[in-house]
Amino acid sequence: MDLASYILNDIKPIKSNSKVTDLMLLFNQLTFSHIPVKDENGIFIGSFSETDVHCFDSDKPLSEYKYSIEPFFVRESTMWLDVLEAFAKNSTNVMPILNDKNDYLGYYELKDIIGLFNDTPFFSEAGGVLVVEKGINDYSFSEISQIVESNDGKLLGAFVSNMSTDLVEVTLKIGNTGLNDIIQTFRRYSYNIISGHEEDSYLESLKDRSDYLNKYLNM
Repeated sequence: MDLASYILNDIKPIKSNSKVTDLMLLFNQLTFSHIPVKDENGIFIGSFSETDVHCFDSDKPLSEYKYSIEPFFVRESTMWLDVLEAFAKNSTNVMPILNDKNDYLGYYELKDIIGLFNDTPFFSEAGGVLVVEKGINDYSFSEISQIVESNDGKLLGAFVSNMSTDLVEVTLKIGNTGLNDIIQTFRRYSYNIISGHEEDSYLESLKDRSDYLNKYLNM
């Protein structure tokens, strides 16, 4: 997926010899969580966060607060999923982009990258969402794919959505079929079903039997 068309350059990095008040004014005009910074020689050195700037003395130059600069960035060659991960790791909605020579090229906005994610088959194609859980040493994506495909399902996407010391949770997007048979097969392979966004007839059957038993015992 080519991200070149999403590189923005309408907001230039602020110079480190600018005053804090200049940066505050920028933040007041924008909805950015961070603003990139260049040194006096035009070399990218990182970004200031809006949260930190409110603690600075507005009359002082930014160079006195270099210790607060956050050095995150991505390369122009970075894959879009890694770009999305960089946004999450750094709690930012602006991601500076450098080339292999460390020249500043511009920035990505979080909303644009999330928009790319929304256009993938995981979200755009019709299908069911299934969340399964298994021991962290016992699951495998090859086994998960085999379970889905053996029930004539089409795996549109899968990712690890939660992980603990012992367990891993995998979220699946499945097209081409209902989820009931797939859910039962996962159970046979000792997966715990966290949620399935279609009717789970197995659970409905258990509920019906429980209701019947309660009625019988109360006669």
